[in-house]
Amino acid sequence: MVAQLAAIYGPLAAAPDGLQATPAMRRAAEEFEGVNLAQVLRGLTQGLTGPGLLGNGEDDPFAAMLQDEYGKLISRSGGVGVADAVLREMLKGQEAA
Repeated sequence: MVAQLAAIYGPLAAAPDGLQATPAMRRAAEEFEGVNLAQVLRGLTQGLTGPGLLGNGEDDPFAAMLQDEYGKLISRSGGVGVADAVLREMLKGQEAA
């Protein structure tokens, strides 16, 4: 879906006025997206019991770590567009400063 939006609206991480994002900025944006996605996964699994793809429900002490890793993996493999939006806002803030 992100690719379709990019085709319609142009690159999602387009820097305003030619500013370039540093690799550290890109990593920070992707890390933010990973944490955000992990929180979404936690919300999706609240109240579930028994084994599943996201852990063994609320009783599994490792479910949170698994969801964190899933969030990071989703973000590294293209994510859902949050990292691009965060990076764009970081660049706008850099431009204004």
